[in-house]
Amino acid sequence: MQVRSQSDADMRRLLWRGGLILAGLAVAIILALAVLGTGQSAGTIIEIFTTRFLGTFIEAVPFLLLGALVAGLIDSFLTADDIARVVPRNPILATITGAFLGFAFPVCECGVVPVVRRLFNKGLPMWVGITFLLAAPVINPIVLVSTYVAFGFGPVLIGRFVFTIIVAIGAGLVFALGARPQDVLQPRSLMPVMGGSSDMPPLHFVQRKTLAMGMGDAMRSATNEFFEMGRYLVLGCLLAAAMQTLVTQDVLLALGRGPIISVLVMQTMAFVLSVCSTVDSFLALSFLGTFTTGSIITFLTFGPMVDIKSTLMFMGVFRKRTVLYLILLPLLMTLLIGVWLNLNVVF
Repeated sequence: MQVRSQSDADMRRLLWRGGLILAGLAVAIILALAVLGTGQSAGTIIEIFTTRFLGTFIEAVPFLLLGALVAGLIDSFLTADDIARVVPRNPILATITGAFLGFAFPVCECGVVPVVRRLFNKGLPMWVGITFLLAAPVINPIVLVSTYVAFGFGPVLIGRFVFTIIVAIGAGLVFALGARPQDVLQPRSLMPVMGGSSDMPPLHFVQRKTLAMGMGDAMRSATNEFFEMGRYLVLGCLLAAAMQTLVTQDVLLALGRGPIISVLVMQTMAFVLSVCSTVDSFLALSFLGTFTTGSIITFLTFGPMVDIKSTLMFMGVFRKRTVLYLILLPLLMTLLIGVWLNLNVVF
């Protein structure tokens, strides 16, 4: 068992180094294209890239830290019995419950990934976790307040929350009806069981820890989680900053206000800019009057679910095919919603 564990650790380190090298090459190529395409000097492009990288990273890292702390507390104090008591046995009701767990764990897209992985380790059903993963960055009190402050009570606030719930529950039900946890999750995200057999009782049905012991274990677990997920955050911020340097907002804004193209442009902008869901309402507010309301709601719905940095973080929890589904399902559903709003609803 120890030999296998060491082998898995070596493989993860090898994959991490390979991913870092590939990301570095991708960033270098993108920056070279930016120099050629804009006519600016390499020094100016690097300065812009550095500023945007630090801006995205500094904005995101406190929320990753918060998510890691919550994940550590979950690991130490939450048991599989607690999960079983809260989550309904009915798959549909359980999926609906997952859409509102953000009010219990109010974290953004940077912090939700470590939290959901710990919840998977505690026995949270896979499809409920996916619903929570997609919904929690919006369906939480912090984002509710920030969206209200930016837009007031109206179609943008209502649309953002209603359509986020619809998309998250829809994606969760797709996985509930057609996938097995072992086909969706990385092995380290599955709930540990005795002897590696799913027929044996879970390891987490144990006596609760004392407060002192639990807090110590929680801090150690949070530290490990922070550095484990932090490397994916760094890669995501590097790629996001590089894409922002190459594809500027001015280029995207020049593409027009069509009912379809505006939604596609705002989806691209949400993915590329990778703005935290707690502050993205104020960025979206600057597009009001320039872009259609449907496309702005799409920006506020799709962006918190999937962006460059969160996609890289998904790789630490889900299998590669699942990550692709986690991008495509919200992309297509929010695209249809945004276009439908633009064609059929007058704001």
